[in-house]
Amino acid sequence: MALVHPKQISIADYTYELPNEKIAKYPLPERDLSKLLVYKNGEYQTSQYQYLADFLPAKSLLVFNNTKVVEARLQFKKSTGGAIEIFCLEPDDQYPDITTAMLEKGRVLWKCLVGGAKKWKDEILSTAWEINNTTVILSARLVERLNDCFLIEFYWTIESLSFAELLHLAGEIPLPPYLNRAAEASDKTTYQTIYAAHDGSVAAPTAGLHFTERLFNRLNEKHIDHCFVTLHVGAGTFKPVKAEKMDEHEMHAEFIDVDIKAIKYLLHHLPHPIIPVGTTSLRTIESLYWLGVKLSNEDVSPLELLQLSQWDAYDLPQFVPTSTALEHLINWLENNQLNRVIAKTQLLIAPGYTLRIAQAIITNFHQPSSTLLLLVAAFIGDEWRNVYQYALDNDFRFLSYGDGSLLFPTTASTT
Repeated sequence: MALVHPKQISIADYTYELPNEKIAKYPLPERDLSKLLVYKNGEYQTSQYQYLADFLPAKSLLVFNNTKVVEARLQFKKSTGGAIEIFCLEPDDQYPDITTAMLEKGRVLWKCLVGGAKKWKDEILSTAWEINNTTVILSARLVERLNDCFLIEFYWTIESLSFAELLHLAGEIPLPPYLNRAAEASDKTTYQTIYAAHDGSVAAPTAGLHFTERLFNRLNEKHIDHCFVTLHVGAGTFKPVKAEKMDEHEMHAEFIDVDIKAIKYLLHHLPHPIIPVGTTSLRTIESLYWLGVKLSNEDVSPLELLQLSQWDAYDLPQFVPTSTALEHLINWLENNQLNRVIAKTQLLIAPGYTLRIAQAIITNFHQPSSTLLLLVAAFIGDEWRNVYQYALDNDFRFLSYGDGSLLFPTTASTT
C-alpha cells in the first residue's frame, strides 16, 4: 500500500482495543524482569529485559533520555476551603530553557493547568511546610489566562531554594491519567529511571524504567555502548488526537538539550547500529538531524534554527546525508562557542517518515489513537497491528508501568 503524506493520515486507522486489565497500574518489583517482545524480519520472540543484550547487534549504541520527572502537581486551598490543584507544564517564554527556569530562586513564572480554575479569581493561594525546623511558604498568583493553560507566578519565602527544590519538597509526582490512581510514595522512585539527571519532565521516559545496574552490566559485558541526551517530556505526550486527519492536530512541543560531545559520539558511531531507548530519545536524535539540515540553509535565523515544527521533516530538503547534517550542527555550535544545543521540537514521526539515525527502537506499548503509536507504525508499518495483537494475546502489560519491545524496521532507512 502506498504511503500517504502524514498530513492525510487518519488516526482512526491507528487504534486497537485495549482492555483495562491489560494496563499495568504498578511496575514489577524487579524492573529488568519485565517482558520484552522482540520483533525482527516478521518474527516474534518473547524474552525479558535482563536478556536484552542477546538481541542487540554487535557494536550497537543505545541512546537514553536522562530527563528527570519533577513533582509537578501542587495542591492549594482557598480561604473558603476549596481545593485548587496546579499542574506545572512548562516555564514562561521569557526563560531560554527549562533548566534555567528550574534554577530560579525566590520567584518564577510557569504555564500551568489548574483544577478548579473557575473557583479561583484574584486570591493569592499559599501553602506551607517545614524544612529543617523552618517554615517555608509557597504562594501562587494567577497572572493570565492563556489559550489552553494559565500563566502562574510562584514565589516563596526562602529565596535560597530553587524552584526545582521546591517542587521536590511540596509537589506530587504527576502519574499518567490512564493509571486512574493517586500517586503513592513509591512512585517517586519507580516512576523515575535510575539514570535520571536533569529536572524538567512531567512524564517519565518510560522505556528506560526497565533498566537496572544489573542490565547495564550485562550490556557492558557484551560491549553494547550507550550515551545520554535530554528531552523534557511534556504533558502533551498524553494529548489525544481528536482531529480526523493529522494536518488538523497540533503536535506538542518539547525541549531538547544535547551536549556537543553526545552529538560527536553519534556521528562517530554512524557506521554501527544506533538504537534509542524510548520514543523521546528517538525524537531527540532525529531532531538533531533536522536541525543540521536547517543549517544548510544560510537564510535561517538562529531563532528558526532552534525550533522544529511538526512538518519540517517532510518539507525540508530530503537529500542531506546524516553525517553531513550532524557535522553542520557540530560546526555551528563550535563556531558560536556553544557546548550544547538547546531547542524546541514538535517533530512528528509517522508513517511516511524516513529514519535518519535510529535503526531500531526499544519502547513500551502505547495508547490507541496516539502519536506514539504513529511513531511505532513509522518503524514497522502495518505490522504494528500484529505486534500489538501478539502482545495482547501473550499477556504483556501495557503503557507506562508495563512491558516493552525491541522493534527492528524491515529495511534500515538511514542515509
